[in-house]
Amino acid sequence: MRPTPPQPKGEPLFGNARQYADDPFRFLTACERSYGDVVSLDLGPLETYMLTDPGEIQRVLVADADEYIKPDFQDDAIGDLLGDGLLLSEGDVWQRQRELANPAFAMTRLGQFTDTIADHAQAMVDTWQDGDSRDIELEMTQVTLDVICDLMLDVKLTHGQRETIRENLEPIGMRFEPDPIRFITPDWVPTPDNREYRAALDELDGVVSEIIAERRGTEGHEDDEDPPMDVLSILLRAQNRGEQSAKQLRDEVVTILLAGHDTTALTLTYSWYLLANHPEIERAVQAEADAVEGPVTFEAVRQLDLIERVIQESMRLYPPVYVIFRQPTRDVELGGYRVPEGAAVMLPQWAVHRSPDFWDEPDRFEPDRWLDQGDRPRFAYFPFGGGPRHCIGKHLAMLEAQVILTTVAREFSLDTDREGELDLLPSLTAHPRGGMPMTLRQR
Repeated sequence: MRPTPPQPKGEPLFGNARQYADDPFRFLTACERSYGDVVSLDLGPLETYMLTDPGEIQRVLVADADEYIKPDFQDDAIGDLLGDGLLLSEGDVWQRQRELANPAFAMTRLGQFTDTIADHAQAMVDTWQDGDSRDIELEMTQVTLDVICDLMLDVKLTHGQRETIRENLEPIGMRFEPDPIRFITPDWVPTPDNREYRAALDELDGVVSEIIAERRGTEGHEDDEDPPMDVLSILLRAQNRGEQSAKQLRDEVVTILLAGHDTTALTLTYSWYLLANHPEIERAVQAEADAVEGPVTFEAVRQLDLIERVIQESMRLYPPVYVIFRQPTRDVELGGYRVPEGAAVMLPQWAVHRSPDFWDEPDRFEPDRWLDQGDRPRFAYFPFGGGPRHCIGKHLAMLEAQVILTTVAREFSLDTDREGELDLLPSLTAHPRGGMPMTLRQR
């Protein structure tokens, strides 16, 4: 076994935390290109090991997944937000909740979702006018939020509920931007950031309570011939059987609300940005969208080869989830190095997706690279994670992104003055700093 992995020089007290906080995207890329497959980082109280070898990433997420859990960091904010929802729960709790939710995301149901997604996309487009300037990140956030609420919660948000969620997403997101001072400050200290976060969380919980109250009593019963199979209906029936506490129900609804729309909205946002800066690819996308006659059906989506590749390439260059963590439950060997039990193992999609070891001209937007992947390792690309903890909604997310992109591309081009690499906000997911203002051009 080799000695300790290489480590970038840090600062007294803060180690590498300030470098990471200042620009995690640049820092991750620099570490991947300078230090190899395993890098030791000093980011706080936990030893951290950044892993960029796809084979070793596959071991952590798939082959040896039972030997890893999600880390219990000092900062409890994410626990307050998502609780024991599917993203954070472990062991028997996660297994039970995953089994309950699986039928709602079954492949056999995807075809039933297409019309609903297309209807929401068309309703958005119908409000657009030629020459309008819109924040496309906000537009994509609103439409994907409406879709996930309709499909997985069977509710339609009121204008007030939608505004409450929108207004509180920013302070909630800001709470998770890397900050070495915040990281060493206990969560209970009443700093302005902590107070704003708690207030936003209370507002979000209010909307969640309204959604649950609206649906309670209408979820159907076990002996119904064809009970509704959205996630909230399934969980409410489980609660009626005594298998779901009020807190667990709340945690899952918050997880669905936030994780169920945010990554898809960002994927679409970055797709529009990239297409606006590559007009020849945009024209080809429009031609493929124009070839779809009538409504965008499930069968039509299966023929959208270029549009699918555009979305894949967008998630390669701008993975909404740009880093994930695991924690070994025993001492393990990764890349020839010993990684002790309880350390944090960092798996950075951002760095791996842009590594020249696996991608030709990795910073270039090239959807056609997906036509022939050659012998590229499976986990050189993992926007949805992998293994038993892969994103439960990944197939829905891909379907949704293709339907929305096709619906919009048939009627509008989107222009932007921005060029080059985007300035990103490193929250739980990677957001464009300042949103994504774009000009609508009706075709």
